Amino acid sequence: MCDYFRYSRAAYYKSLNEDVRNCFSESLILEMVLRERRLQPRLGGKKLYFMLRSAIHAIDANFGRDKFFGLLRKHNLLVERKRNYVKTTHSWHRFHTYNNLVKGLKIVRYNQVWASDITYIRTENGFIYLSLLTDMYSRKIVGWSLSTSLSIEGCVFALRKALKDNPLTDTLIHHSDRGIQYCSADYVKILNTNKIAISMTEENHCYENALAEHVNGILKDEYFLSQTFKDFSQAEKACSEAIRLYNTRRPHWALKFKTPEQVHQGETSLTTHCSAKNNYFNPRKECVTC
Repeated sequence: MCDYFRYSRAAYYKSLNEDVRNCFSESLILEMVLRERRLQPRLGGKKLYFMLRSAIHAIDANFGRDKFFGLLRKHNLLVERKRNYVKTTHSWHRFHTYNNLVKGLKIVRYNQVWASDITYIRTENGFIYLSLLTDMYSRKIVGWSLSTSLSIEGCVFALRKALKDNPLTDTLIHHSDRGIQYCSADYVKILNTNKIAISMTEENHCYENALAEHVNGILKDEYFLSQTFKDFSQAEKACSEAIRLYNTRRPHWALKFKTPEQVHQGETSLTTHCSAKNNYFNPRKECVTC
């Protein structure tokens, strides 16, 4: 057969060994993919490749991104995006609304702007509501709460948790839509007491609060919070685990493939170090004397 196709026997056996090596490499890489997907079932292929790149190249230095996507496609592991929408914003109310302070603002440090929003979670007994506060610089979810209604209590609890974990709010802006929860007297009082500037969307609510909407989508799409849970307790456990994985394990393109926790903690430690020396803190991560 080798003579007929004008191949040497050595080349034939070399190709067999190459096929064996490729199959072995693919099986090892596939196992790493499945292990990560058990934690983050809908994590996108590009982020997955970046997280596993070092380990992949240790197995096969020639295994690039295109080949990686071919492996995912071969085993039906590519992620299909979903789109769902339920209205949770009631902006027709008697309370005072505020101007958009974030439009055109350059975000250069953590605790500069917190974006807040509410999204729905399905249970067998009906909808419950997840209130989120996200730092716009680090993308970290700094406060959250799950509530059985759209009343103000859930948003207040999320805000108090965020303030407890992030006490440095001297120049902080709180950004939200014009929902009645964020315009209510009790919520505004907490913001004013902590000297937090208030910013709200003006016309295009979704686009002017895009980061908060994006985080909602990630939690539902990649961490399965769009499914129907048995009860409140099960949903709360799922939300807690999803937010933990999002903060500590999911890399972001905008953060140069760092996790929100890595960026937030890095900024926190730098601020603490500079404050201890009474130095001027530059929001571009530069310490004047350090």
